[in-house]
Amino acid sequence: MSRGRPSAIPGPRVVIALLLLLGLVSVMLLDGYLRAEVGNDQRVRSGASSSEVPDSVLNGGPLLSFPGGTARTQSVPDRTIVLTFDDGPDPEWTGKVLDVLDDNDVPGTFFLVGSMISRYPGIVRDMVDGGNEVGVHTFTHVDLSYRSAARVTREIAQTQLALAGAAGITTTLFRAPYSSTNDAVDNYSWPVYQKLGALGYTSVFIDTDSEDWQQPGVDEIIDLATPKSGEGASVLFHDSGGDREQTLEALPRYIKKMKAQGYTFTTVSGAQQRDGQAQSPSGQDSAAPAGQTATPPAGAFAPEQAAHRKAGTATLWEGRALLAAVAVAEWTMPGLAAALTVVGVAVLGRFALMLVLARSHHRRRNRRRFTWGPAVTGPVSVIVPAYNEKECIAHTLGSLASSTHPIEIILVDDGSTDGTPEIAESLGLPNLRVVRQENAGKSAALNNGVRQARYDIVVMMDGDTVFEPDTVHRLVQPFGDPAVGAVAGNAKVGNRNTLIGAWQHIEYVMGFNLDRRMYDLLRCMPTIPGAIGAFRRGAVLAVGGMSEDTLAEDTDITIALHRAGWRVVYAEHARAWTEAPASLGQLWRQRYRWSYGTMQALWKHRRSLTDRGPSGRFGRVGMPLVVLFQIVTPLFAPLIDVFTLYAMLFVDFKASLLAWLAILLVQLACAAYAFRLDREKYRYLLMMPLQQLAYRQLMYLVLIHSCVTAATGGRLRWQKLKRTGAVGSPAPGTESR
Repeated sequence: MSRGRPSAIPGPRVVIALLLLLGLVSVMLLDGYLRAEVGNDQRVRSGASSSEVPDSVLNGGPLLSFPGGTARTQSVPDRTIVLTFDDGPDPEWTGKVLDVLDDNDVPGTFFLVGSMISRYPGIVRDMVDGGNEVGVHTFTHVDLSYRSAARVTREIAQTQLALAGAAGITTTLFRAPYSSTNDAVDNYSWPVYQKLGALGYTSVFIDTDSEDWQQPGVDEIIDLATPKSGEGASVLFHDSGGDREQTLEALPRYIKKMKAQGYTFTTVSGAQQRDGQAQSPSGQDSAAPAGQTATPPAGAFAPEQAAHRKAGTATLWEGRALLAAVAVAEWTMPGLAAALTVVGVAVLGRFALMLVLARSHHRRRNRRRFTWGPAVTGPVSVIVPAYNEKECIAHTLGSLASSTHPIEIILVDDGSTDGTPEIAESLGLPNLRVVRQENAGKSAALNNGVRQARYDIVVMMDGDTVFEPDTVHRLVQPFGDPAVGAVAGNAKVGNRNTLIGAWQHIEYVMGFNLDRRMYDLLRCMPTIPGAIGAFRRGAVLAVGGMSEDTLAEDTDITIALHRAGWRVVYAEHARAWTEAPASLGQLWRQRYRWSYGTMQALWKHRRSLTDRGPSGRFGRVGMPLVVLFQIVTPLFAPLIDVFTLYAMLFVDFKASLLAWLAILLVQLACAAYAFRLDREKYRYLLMMPLQQLAYRQLMYLVLIHSCVTAATGGRLRWQKLKRTGAVGSPAPGTESR
């Protein structure tokens, strides 16, 4: 595959990736809004002055309306009971309450919370179909006296949309949370009632409270719900908000008791129609029926449901869209929570495994008597594929010229147009050969170099990488073991003096090199890095050379060698300094290619899962680990941050923050240990919290982008990164500290 100039990121796939992230965030925000107010604000006002509220409202009947713009209250007619229920619908209790009402042939008026309607629309449909009446109890059950006018309007409108989606209706009845009786109206909430009254709503209070929410006992609930002899009453029960066993036991006994005393049961609208009168502000009766501004068409609903309105077409479809979105959230969030639990366990397990195996690896490989076998002292071939590397090539070749191990250098110029081969030749290095070819891609350049190589061991490096003087010698020592077919070196970020460079430095030390120690001991190393790797020439030729089937030729050849029965190991002391991408755009292009290429290589070698014998070890151990740790876990791990933000907003800010910090400390401990093993300066770890907040999200988007490309069958060309030559030749004996 040829290498060309850097191309723009494919727009449609980036948009799809961003839309997936936006959709997920939207689902989480919707779910959080359904369950709790942002910030979990549950303030309830008490003891406020009611000096601006008319006495006729404070001391009047429980039904408050504003016909003609004037506040009027109405009492429930004598020997009439309006059973009202708050805080539903509830998936456990509301259906049982409806069964009690149906068995006793009495209707109820249910004041519903919009978020609960959205989650359990079927219960609301059954409620309305059963002849019961419904009213608005806000969308999130908040004290409206603390809310802005816009928030009040939104709370009501969203509840109406939920009702329309669930039962095809809207309602003119309203009850505010935490304000069940008339004397709860104060100077803060009074404007809310006035505004709703102007819109045609009847605000429904109570004059008899069963106090069932306190669970005082069944007999006490019945006594508290019983009005004075002969008087009508608006009675409060609850069908949600906790254990309602006492309510369910008390309700049928209460209904039978009141019927025995000659009482009838109706809804709010039924009470208004029976009385036919509303009280004026002065307390005098008026013939104007309550709610007259929104009288339903004749025959549209039963008299007991006169407060219901058939939802308009637009409202109906908006309501259905809301319910569909809520259904998606209801299914998505538990699934994501379960997935994140699995991922969290996997991540922590990986950290534990890396720490244990990395320590074991370090101790084994640094024993005084440890050897791979006979020392490798013979000359080796170093292959440098280059395409337009004029900024870096002199540093690269200069570092090789200082090698303490005998080498031949083969620079394979892949059709450069910037004078790269001329720069190389001008250096006058005696052990350098420059091989020119037409632009055919990195894999073709490496294969050409392998064919040109004179020695049995070939070292491959990138044209933007520099070696320390003893790098080659340290890198080839494992070939003293005849079972070793390839060796991975320790690639380090040379341009780590920028924020992006520091982030990648942390990733290289912790995410790559600590991983390689683990994979080395497990004998399933997935990738020989392109920046620094060594191979037996015969092994490479035997598996067909560097394949052009994937964009991750390094992963492809590594897996192929495993399947051919060769051992692949890690030489931690063979260090190479590479130039990491210096901008977010360059970083995106590089990681997009890496992610997509890795997926291609894994898919190409998917049959390794069924390989038998020693050559099947990668398929049995390495393939599952790579899929889990390099695709699945990175895809979900950034969501931990998103869920943390969700929990901070909607659950418990302090506890969520502490949990996130605990995870960060675990990662920091792993990173610190990795830095210790690699003898790196700890000061770069100060960048780690910001890396977790920003860098990891970028990698998440890159991985989604790669998955979308793979799913849509897209093809990605090699994308040449812009180099600056910022990484110079290291001095002899250079160390990280």
